[in-house]
Amino acid sequence: MAESHKVRVGIIGATAYTSREAIRLLMGHPQAELAVLCSRRDPQPRIDEVFPEFSGRLDMRCEPIDPDALKDRIDVALLCLPNGIAMQHVPAMLGHGIRAIDFSADYRLKEPADYEQWYNKPHTDLENLRDAVYGLPELYRERLSTARLVANPGCYPTSAALAIVPLLRAGLVEPTDIIVDAASGISGAGAEPKPEHHFPERHETFEAYNVGKHRHMVEIERTLDPYLRERKTSVIFTPHLVPMERGILSTVYLKPVQPISIEHVMQVFVESYEGEPFVRVRERLPRTNEVARTNYCDLAARVVKSRIVVLSAIDNMVKGASGQAIQNLNVMFGIDEKAGLR
Repeated sequence: MAESHKVRVGIIGATAYTSREAIRLLMGHPQAELAVLCSRRDPQPRIDEVFPEFSGRLDMRCEPIDPDALKDRIDVALLCLPNGIAMQHVPAMLGHGIRAIDFSADYRLKEPADYEQWYNKPHTDLENLRDAVYGLPELYRERLSTARLVANPGCYPTSAALAIVPLLRAGLVEPTDIIVDAASGISGAGAEPKPEHHFPERHETFEAYNVGKHRHMVEIERTLDPYLRERKTSVIFTPHLVPMERGILSTVYLKPVQPISIEHVMQVFVESYEGEPFVRVRERLPRTNEVARTNYCDLAARVVKSRIVVLSAIDNMVKGASGQAIQNLNVMFGIDEKAGLR
């Protein structure tokens, strides 16, 4: 990419928590500039009215979502919209030559039947669904470099896939006996107010939710499936909410196909992520406060009673959402992958 031209970025759905994080990162990005903010609100707010921390730092007012009005104004759109809304706008944006990174689930599941089953609505953009690239750079970096449309992964699937793929790819674990037990901060529930997310309901409590029916379970499985020739993975995924703002800690239980040492397991992780700028393989067990507000995924493993236990920690708002989107943007436009994420 030419040094003189900054990537012009539009954030579509600019009042979400993920948008706030993306704005924060883009304001410090040396080769990208925030050109447009769009929202579904009426009337359109100034962004510092929504997020007062930008007062005196960012003087921008949101505008309506109109792909035609974005033509020739932005190079890439970050779509921070609810499931089912992004695919209403992506075709027109791509038609105007605007590349897109979608934060929703609209382009993550390649099988339309999966999307309809888990999101209770038919997929309306099958042509672009076929061409969308899953935005996990550690797995799909080469395809991302030429992608027009990127499906930014879910936060839980990011944490889980980075913990599982190296062992699955090496043929070391049983693919139909995988358990992912994950805990997330409340920001993962989004900015829309809900009674069950108010402070009195969340403070001093820890609970599981959507046991056996969380939508990220199928995303985790479909992310792992390409590493098997004939079989498909089977994952039990149980998410939990903890009374903290941000962070995910996933504990993944895997059954090795034959006895294995912790030294062998750690060697696989070290070799798999050698040179990766945002995956840290550690001896000590990960903690969410050590990855907070960073794009890192911290991994550690143990062998316990003939099981491999992998611990994976990320910030759900950064590596689990906006930071990963900026990482994808950097790969797409040939920028230093760490730009804006240091």
